Amino acid sequence: MIRTTGFAALYADHRGELVGYAGRMLGDVGRAEEVVQEAFIRFAASADSTVIEEPLAYLYRTVRNLCLDSKRGIARDRRRDLLLADALSDLEGLRDAGPTPEASAVSRQELRRLQEAMTELPERMRRALELHRFAELTVKQVAQELDVSVGTAHGLISQALEHCRQKLDRR
Repeated sequence: MIRTTGFAALYADHRGELVGYAGRMLGDVGRAEEVVQEAFIRFAASADSTVIEEPLAYLYRTVRNLCLDSKRGIARDRRRDLLLADALSDLEGLRDAGPTPEASAVSRQELRRLQEAMTELPERMRRALELHRFAELTVKQVAQELDVSVGTAHGLISQALEHCRQKLDRR
């Protein structure tokens, strides 16, 4: 086991080399200092209970592993930050994409005109349009529901749509 005086001497003799080693791996001297301190703390903790044959090699390996862990953590944090920024950007876009008060008012007016146009339709024609457009039934299914031919169902739907288009001034 390394004695406290041996540990202090090892720290004093090799701290600069280890900081340089970690600094080259991390590209950040401040972070390298932290890694070397953490390595020495771990080294001191394990030296109390374990015989370390080559303490300097052990320290270099510990510094290397801590640098790799740090780089992984930094990469993970960057990915998380990018995902968060993308999500916030998407949310911002959704907030901005909402209809303006003017557009909402126009939409409400058109909806009222469409409702009025549909109330003017004969019952069977209105029902055919509702089944086709709102219940999303095919023309064949509408024909079966109304107990009419497919051609009649198609005609009812077409006439209803044309009536609504005219009421909304659309062509």
